[in-house]
Amino acid sequence: MSKFVIKGRRPISGIHRTPGNKNAALPMLAASLLTSEPVILHNLPLIADVMTMLELLTDIGASVDLDTAARTVKICARRVSNTHLSKVLCGRVRSSILFAGPLLARKGNVKLYPPGGDVIGRRRIDTHLDGLRQLGATVRGGRSFLFKAPKRLEAQNILLDEASVTATGNLVMAAALAKGTTTLYNTACEPHVQNLCHMLNSMGGKIHGIGTNRLTIEGVDSLHGTEQRIGPDYIDAGSYIAAALVTGGELTIEDVEASDFDVLEKPFRRFGVRWTIDRQTRTLKLPARQKLKTAYDLGDAIPKVEDGPWPMFPSDLMSILIVLASQTRGSTLFFEKMFESRMYFVDHLIGMGARIVQCDPHRVVVTGPATLQGSRVSSPDIRAGMALLVAALCARNETVIHNAESIDRGYDAVEVELKRLGANIERISD
Repeated sequence: MSKFVIKGRRPISGIHRTPGNKNAALPMLAASLLTSEPVILHNLPLIADVMTMLELLTDIGASVDLDTAARTVKICARRVSNTHLSKVLCGRVRSSILFAGPLLARKGNVKLYPPGGDVIGRRRIDTHLDGLRQLGATVRGGRSFLFKAPKRLEAQNILLDEASVTATGNLVMAAALAKGTTTLYNTACEPHVQNLCHMLNSMGGKIHGIGTNRLTIEGVDSLHGTEQRIGPDYIDAGSYIAAALVTGGELTIEDVEASDFDVLEKPFRRFGVRWTIDRQTRTLKLPARQKLKTAYDLGDAIPKVEDGPWPMFPSDLMSILIVLASQTRGSTLFFEKMFESRMYFVDHLIGMGARIVQCDPHRVVVTGPATLQGSRVSSPDIRAGMALLVAALCARNETVIHNAESIDRGYDAVEVELKRLGANIERISD
């Protein structure tokens, strides 16, 4: 175990290059199991969750050749000798559930254990189970999950009971090799879901409706290898933008997808944030020392920021935006609809001096600007941990953040990158 020690009040400035999207990389790694031919992925984020997925692939017999310097991995699942996933490895990541769809489609059976990941509320997998059952699999649950499909999966029309990103990915992968044409309704349409669908099409899949909430998948007999680049991580970019804003820094972010920021721009603009994007060079420029002030609704009503499925504001940036609001003149209501425990981290911010009223598990009112003081806190999950890091960067004196490994699961060498951009931060073993 390790902790971060941060001495705040130093501007975060310079050039930050966005790594590959975490939530695209994880299902794309699982999709390599759908073919016996090599799959090469570029722009791989070197985060803990990716490393666990690579361990899972190796453990079941796939060959994995990782080039960390080039951020490239070559996977060949020609000889998958085992469809029984490690209980320990499953417990480390939420994305272990993504092995169910491809292994069922290609091998006809898989045994896995309840997935791990962040404790930010109930994270049901019923949508995965129900969809796979409708495609013809039998599912036995309990302390482990045993999926069986002795015959080829068969296409169905399936209405997802929630627009789950991971369930959409799982069912698309399963349906890609099913017999007939599957139509999925109420699917997630985030950029990382689109990344996965484009990858499957490059492997010979036939997926239509990419970017919408209705996907049509024509099943094929087999898929072939491919070489793909993982798209940039807009959550990572948004996190570093917030770090620069609260410290008054000037930041250039390279390798951004402009269309991702069409969704992010409005919530940030609510706090007076301005940036420019050069679509040709894929570069975002954030000016220094921006005057952060909340824009109120008609009649000076307190505005509301709420999350939801794409193209609404992403839940993974909610914690970050709360810290930004604590340094912005005005009051804002934040409504977290997706996870009932995500807001509990605000207790740490309140202890640092933030003016926050928690109305209930889903809603908080933030009034700024507040002078934050260094404190000793513990990171409860990936995004809350990064939010606490952002708070520490603008706080007076020293902040210690325990459980640094939780942040490593979603951010690539975060202390190295922040130090390069001007932060006074160290990682120390507990």
